[in-house]
Amino acid sequence: MIVKTASILTISDSAHQGKREDLSGPAIAAELKAAGFQIANTAVIPDEQDQIQEALKARSREAQLVVTVGGTGIAARDVTPEATLAVIDRIVPGVAERMRSLGALKTPLAALSRGVCGVRGQALILNLPGSPKAAVESLQAVIDILPHALELLSGNTEHKEIG
Repeated sequence: MIVKTASILTISDSAHQGKREDLSGPAIAAELKAAGFQIANTAVIPDEQDQIQEALKARSREAQLVVTVGGTGIAARDVTPEATLAVIDRIVPGVAERMRSLGALKTPLAALSRGVCGVRGQALILNLPGSPKAAVESLQAVIDILPHALELLSGNTEHKEIG
């Protein structure tokens, strides 16, 4: 079993400017810690595509799982999915599909989330919505498959039953 490391990037203009407290990043850190992840680092950055891309590149060298929180909606400044798609090698559509499908059981607004999941090198990048509740629920929808995904990315391609 590999040591699971995670980096958390909160993407929020208002939190970056100090106008509101980042509640989502710490909530995701708590969920990941409870699932056995070590948090390598956290940061709050603005909704600027170039800054998000650079942060994703750097974090994917430092952690096996890079989780973004925020910037996945349809507002003009929501560019996290575009930044992620620009830096990943391969997309993993089923992860985002699972988050949205399970989210839709709780709120029709889940359909507005444009978050993606993909692979950069040996890291998995996962976009979560910005609200603390939606971020935690989205992570909970896929947390059980993340360790196996990280095992596969680390080169351990033995298939395991999950469920």
